[in-house]
Amino acid sequence: MAQRIEPSNPRSGPRQERVAAFKFGLSAESRAAMFLIAKGYRIAARRWKTPFGEIDIVARRRHALVFVEVKARERIDDAAEAVTERARRRILAAAELWLAHHPDDARRHISFDVMLVAPGKMPRHIANAVDTSR
Repeated sequence: MAQRIEPSNPRSGPRQERVAAFKFGLSAESRAAMFLIAKGYRIAARRWKTPFGEIDIVARRRHALVFVEVKARERIDDAAEAVTERARRRILAAAELWLAHHPDDARRHISFDVMLVAPGKMPRHIANAVDTSR
């Protein structure tokens, strides 16, 4: 007797691809955070949610505060291309909210960095990657 295959119910939960992508992103964020810690940063927050979107990592080192966008892809070059104008606007708006909630951080040197992550490669930290002049 042939087994009957039921169509998937879209309300039954996330698709496997979405779950795998989520886990891949979490792993990349963890690798990025560990890389920053190795460089002397202290992680102030991870996955900090705002009405404007999420900041992947907020970190401090000496007199600096960095807002880090983590991009993970199978290749580092693909990760670099994934930093969009929309992501830039989101992180800038979310950073303003962070500074409103943490006024002492406003006295620090502020940087908007990108961390590119790919399997089997060292993360690539690009300081001041987000142009704030626009």
